[in-house]
Amino acid sequence: MSWLRRRSEVPVSELQKRSNPLRFGAVFLVVLAILVYFGFTKHVPFKHGYRLNAAFTTAVNIATKSPVRIAGVTVGKVTSVKRVGNTGLVSMEIEGKGLPIHSDATLKIRPRIFLEGNFYVEMQPGTPRAPVLASGATIPIAQTAVPVQLDQVLDALNTDTRANLQTFLIEYGEALTRKPTAEEDAEQSPEVQGLDAAQALKKAYRIGPEALRSSALVGQALLGREPNDLFRMFASIEKVAAQLGLHEQQLGELFGHFSTFLGAFANQAPSLRRALAELPAALRNAGHGFAELYAAAPAIRAFALDLVPGVETLPPTIKAAYPFLEQIQAALAPDELGGVAKGLSTAAPTLAGLFGGQAAFLHQFDQLNQCFTKVVYPAAYAKLQDGANTSGNEAYREFWDGLVGAAGLGQNFDGNGPADRFLGGGAGTTIVSQPAKLTGGTQTPGQRLVAQTGFAPEGTSPSFPGVEPPYRPLVPCYTQKLPEFNGPLSHGAADGSGG
Repeated sequence: MSWLRRRSEVPVSELQKRSNPLRFGAVFLVVLAILVYFGFTKHVPFKHGYRLNAAFTTAVNIATKSPVRIAGVTVGKVTSVKRVGNTGLVSMEIEGKGLPIHSDATLKIRPRIFLEGNFYVEMQPGTPRAPVLASGATIPIAQTAVPVQLDQVLDALNTDTRANLQTFLIEYGEALTRKPTAEEDAEQSPEVQGLDAAQALKKAYRIGPEALRSSALVGQALLGREPNDLFRMFASIEKVAAQLGLHEQQLGELFGHFSTFLGAFANQAPSLRRALAELPAALRNAGHGFAELYAAAPAIRAFALDLVPGVETLPPTIKAAYPFLEQIQAALAPDELGGVAKGLSTAAPTLAGLFGGQAAFLHQFDQLNQCFTKVVYPAAYAKLQDGANTSGNEAYREFWDGLVGAAGLGQNFDGNGPADRFLGGGAGTTIVSQPAKLTGGTQTPGQRLVAQTGFAPEGTSPSFPGVEPPYRPLVPCYTQKLPEFNGPLSHGAADGSGG
């Protein structure tokens, strides 16, 4: 603290001798320059904010320090304007509240007063899905616009344009005051029939408040019940539109088919007219039905109340079913039914091929069933009439009786070896057949068959046809006619001449 004491003991006159007035003045000028700079420029030197360039068809209407606005709020200013080729390049400095700016941003030069002068840049920062532009980027001329000047409007209103405008006003006035013809009046609504266009518009203004009131209700409903409802609705519409854009071909086919549907619908206009005529009666019947439903509401309510105990016991029931469901899940595991299902999936193609080949087999099996139903079974149940030898049994029973006799004949064959027994005897009757055409499968035209029998023949059953019936293997069995077992050909002459 000794040096502080020594400094405090130095006289004021000595301190004044040590200070430099020139240095003090230089420091004062520097501080003053900084304060003036901040007062006029309002930004830190050697440090710039976000810069954006934009190309306009003409930039003569904009000047430096002109404001840049978004939705009426100033977010920056124009820093420079220069000519680049045939376009004007406007450089701007944007504040943080105007960021971010996307690649689809648009800029327009707008006048702040009606009779031109004092322009500003109106900017739309773009959509969030577009990329964000870095500082120093340039907006192309395709995304900028300039205002129409008054001299351009006057140049456009040349003699021909003014004449066309006069013609338009005259024709428009006549259109508003011309009375409609009877044909035109017949197509109008009853409220405006007989009125000209001006009178109809005047009447529309009278009913306009009610329509506007309804439109206001619709607009209020579109706002939603909570904040951002409308935003979410448009976001959903955007998603739907994006999905529709991914299926352009199907969407085009939908509209084509929809046009065809409407055409077919229009072709049924008479039927539709008749259906609409029946609609009032149907609505009345629907009203009666709703009345009956309302009358049944107490019973339905009582039924619902009766269901309450069952619903209350449903959670414990589900809880009690958990072990069963766990067992089912275990049974469906890969080492249980899952493995069986995997094996079945492997065998499915083979089974499908097998089933595919069953069609032809089932067709043949069906023909076999019909053959048994229509031919074999009726023949087996037929009772043959053979005079004194008639047994009265069905043919299939006589077949089994014959098998019993064959079994008796086969009893001679036992463990001791075969033993054949023959009964010999004389035969005094010789039988000669008619000329035969078939013997044992061999064609013997004109030959006769000779045999001997111990008794004189009484007849032939059935009658010998003399020729072999035709063999047709490709004709289905069930289409064959059933023979007449007891018909005229069931008995023939003793000498075999019945054929």
